[in-house]
This record gives sequence, C-alpha cells and structure tokens, in this order.
Amino acid sequence: MPAALSPDHVRVVRADKGAVLVLSAPELMAAATPRRVTIDRDGLVPTQDGDRLPPTVGDWLLVDDTDGGPHARTLAPRRTALVRDTAGGTSRVQALAANIDVVLVVEHLDPDPQLGRVERLLTLAWRSGARPVVVLTKADLVPDPAGMAEEVAAVALAVDVHAVSVPTGEGLEPLRALLVPGTTLVVVGPSGAGKSTLVNALAGRDVMATGGRRTDGRGRHTTTHRELVRLAGGAMLIDTPGIRGVGVVADGDALDTTFADLAELALRCRFADCRHAGEPGCAIQSALDSGELSERRYESWRRLAREAAYQSRRTDAHLAAQEKRRWKQQTRQYQRGLRGPGKPRG
Repeated sequence: MPAALSPDHVRVVRADKGAVLVLSAPELMAAATPRRVTIDRDGLVPTQDGDRLPPTVGDWLLVDDTDGGPHARTLAPRRTALVRDTAGGTSRVQALAANIDVVLVVEHLDPDPQLGRVERLLTLAWRSGARPVVVLTKADLVPDPAGMAEEVAAVALAVDVHAVSVPTGEGLEPLRALLVPGTTLVVVGPSGAGKSTLVNALAGRDVMATGGRRTDGRGRHTTTHRELVRLAGGAMLIDTPGIRGVGVVADGDALDTTFADLAELALRCRFADCRHAGEPGCAIQSALDSGELSERRYESWRRLAREAAYQSRRTDAHLAAQEKRRWKQQTRQYQRGLRGPGKPRG
C-alpha cells in the first residue's frame, strides 16, 4: 500500500455499473472476499482536487458507511494510469487500470504479430507512467520464435521482449521475476492473444476463464471485465478484455519514446517546423529513401501522431468550454451583486 494512503483506503478489484468491489490492503494480502461499495448515480466519484472521475480497477478509495451500505466518498490521486481515448465527441478518456507498475503488452506469434498494434499499445503503456514489457505468446506454434521476437524488438525500443509458451513453460521465468510483492501488473492485448491463459500460468492456478482456439487460429475472447487478481507471492495482476480500436491519448513524450528513432531523425531536419512531407533537408524522408526507415513504421508513426493531435485539440476545446462556462457563471454572479436583491434587470 502506498505510504501516502491511510489504512482506511480500500482498493478497487472490480468495477461494475453503479458499484465497485473493494478490499483493504490487509484483505488483499489475505485474499479475502471483496465488499460491494456503491457510487453515485452518474458513476463518478469526487477526487481530492474537486474533479469527478469514474473509478477503475486499481484505484484507491475512501468509503463512507451509510444507511444504504458502504458508499464511495473520495478517489485518491492516481500514481499511474493506463488510459485510452473514448469514442464520441467528448474529450474524456477511459482509465483501464490505475496505480500500476508494469504493463504487459501481449501479442501472439500465431498468427503473425501485428507490429503496428504493438507500437500503439506501447504508446499507451509509456503514457501510463508504468514500465512496458512485451510478451509474445504461442511460441510453441511457430518454427522460429526467437527470430520473430527480434523483429518485434526492433520496433519495441528500450523494452524487454519475451517469447513464451504456456504449455511448455518456455520464457515464463523472466515474467515471474516481475511478480515482486506489492507490484501491480496489467495485461493488455488483442482478443485471442492468450492473456487469460498467461494470467493463469503466472498465478499458478485458474483465476480467469479461457476459451478454445477457433479454426482460424486466433483463439476465443473470454475476458469481459477488468479484475485485479492477487497472486500467491503478493503481486497483483489485472487482466483486460481484448482491445480492438485503441484510441491514443495525446502525449507527445509517450509517442517520442515509442518512436525514439523517428524523434531522433526529426531533430536532424533542416527546418525546425518540418512536416516530413517532402520539405527540403528532411532527415526522415532521407531515411525512407535510403531504406534506413521502413515505410510501415513511418506510416504507423504518422497515424498515431494524427490521433494524438486530434485528441489534444479535443482536450483543448473541452478546457476552453469549461473556462467559458466558469466565466459566464462568475459574470452572472457579479451582475446579480451589482443589481442587488430584488432589483429589476433594467
């Protein structure tokens, strides 16, 4: 339990509509039965800075005992958070997990891994503030897992990449070394990548439901919710449902970390405002022409950069609208003060 929290804080182990399941720090270590805590009708919980957020797995809460039972009072500040963009016209982002230490980015080797998806999930992982680790599953189903892992490592810069096979146990020991007591890991990846099977293997018991393989080899998606699972050694794992279209939350630093090679190339461009679209002296275009940079990675970077820029504009517009509403409210209060009680509008 983080030192900044009090013994009264409880941790969200599962979030459902209208309520969350929670355990205190001692209860987490004892694998006790979670308690149900209700939240406000809008699904939001006040934070210490006056905001209101939907609680997610891994959050720490203060709870009030009411006539209707335990009710969420305050959401503690998140040390880290894995967030994704939400669909629709709002700027709100969805927190998939909070207060995490390691993000296991899971991708299958059979069928072939999708490098663009790995880059996208790594960007989310770097944005969270936690440590990303790439896990390539189904190593027993391909002839050259080490070679395929090298290809993924070439785009997962400064990130450990492990090819694993749950049936044979290959590659699992480095992952078990991450299960330090008190550490929280979250598992993300596409449906059928074997996330729940991996969680069960690391837990040493069946804690998540798994599905059989489909005829196309992609497997079946079984996880329908996020849940924090305590492991025997004191570490905690959060499995997540398969992610299809993952919207990237604006964070230039995370994008530059995922694509550190392109960020370095961009610094060599002749013009500081180079758009890397045919300008003279563009180092990125030169790298494309020479083959140093692949067209696939360039397009992946451009696509994620556009999404990040779009999310940034939405957030800026949302903040501007909030500020406008605040000034309107203050203006109305000021005008009422000038008129005094009972005075007509003029």
